[in-house]
Amino acid sequence: MEILQFDFMRNALLVGLLVSVACGMIGTYVVVKRIVFISGGISHTAYGGIGLGYYLGFNPMLGATLFTIISALGMGLVQQRSSQRQDTVIGVMWAVGMALGIMFVKLSPGYTADLMSYLFGSILTVPERDILFILLLDLLIIATVYRYFEEFKAVAFDEEFARVSGLKVEFYNILLLLLVALTVVVMIRAVGIILVIALLTIPPAIAGEYSRGLKGMMGLSVVLGIIFTTAGLYLSYLFDLPSGATIILVAAAGYILALLMKK
Repeated sequence: MEILQFDFMRNALLVGLLVSVACGMIGTYVVVKRIVFISGGISHTAYGGIGLGYYLGFNPMLGATLFTIISALGMGLVQQRSSQRQDTVIGVMWAVGMALGIMFVKLSPGYTADLMSYLFGSILTVPERDILFILLLDLLIIATVYRYFEEFKAVAFDEEFARVSGLKVEFYNILLLLLVALTVVVMIRAVGIILVIALLTIPPAIAGEYSRGLKGMMGLSVVLGIIFTTAGLYLSYLFDLPSGATIILVAAAGYILALLMKK
């Protein structure tokens, strides 16, 4: 309980809770729909927005949100309409986003001390304005999933049947990718751009082994996310380790343990 004496640890635990909710809900769709590579592409383009924020002098989180939304729309349209190979286009957008971020940061005046926190996460140093921003994104994600739960479920499990049933599959696919983009922004300060995919997929992957329905999978994913982030924070505090990397390693250990137990 001694870690709760510190404001930064209480803030970190709160961020871990908010991140777990977003990851549990949207990560479930990512795993079921098998769009992990698209999610990785979206997360890495966020670096371009962070660099733009530094260059123009506004909050890098807003820049990350802008770039992830643009990349989600672009990848969604490529997925639905383009004749180009989907993985090739995603790889190009992935690389361009990172390159733009590096370029903007290089051109930015002054010293960008906390830049590494966006790449590898720094949940212990998240400012209160970013916590509020993450909370608003969480509420938006929850409201959208609640409103379109059945439609997302139909599109995630069987697109052809959903299309025959009259659903606007293209619209719901793009909307889902936009939610992935917002979830990526939520996770950036916790585990960083590089490690986003792991936290987005490991809890739902474990939950999928022990759940019979989508709602149960989401709920278990959220609980597992809270366990992993809390345990990772405690271990990073105890042994003076990088918080984002510790959270991911705890999640990976949980995944291996879950597979062994299942077997």
